[in-house]
Amino acid sequence: MTTAKVLLVIDMQNGVFSEPLFDPAGRIASVNQLIDATDKVVFIQHTDGWMKEGSEAWKLLDELHQPAGAHYLNKTACDAFFATELTTLLQDLAASPVTLCGCMTDYCIDATIKNGASQGVNLLIAGDAHTTVDSPFASAQQLIAHHNQVWANLTVPGVEIQVKTSGEILQLWRDDAN
Repeated sequence: MTTAKVLLVIDMQNGVFSEPLFDPAGRIASVNQLIDATDKVVFIQHTDGWMKEGSEAWKLLDELHQPAGAHYLNKTACDAFFATELTTLLQDLAASPVTLCGCMTDYCIDATIKNGASQGVNLLIAGDAHTTVDSPFASAQQLIAHHNQVWANLTVPGVEIQVKTSGEILQLWRDDAN
């Protein structure tokens, strides 16, 4: 059975991008390249007090490509698997590995990666297609590099976790198609 190339696009929303994120234009471009090359896209949108469903802050960025047939899930926690139908959807889509990108590196991306791996989901992380803000202790660029290194070395028996650039992922997908 052939597995679908499935891309999770996490929190690429107006409210999140109102923060001073690292390289927003470059990250949006990388995410769009992945969206355009994948079989299925799952947009994960955070919803909470100031990012209520339907509000301008909750909406996906206008610049983001939204292909026909994309799936949309709301989440209320950093972890996109928590209290959502994400696990069932990924099983229905026969996704393995699942590719991840989006915002915020040190919160929602990190929590989703670690919890997905704990559930046995093989993961392919687009190391240049996620972003965050500076913290009091490290720049956003340092946080991104740190998390890419942590995820590349994360050990979960029976689960494959890889961190690659968007270009490397696109090449893998092209190679798999041939």
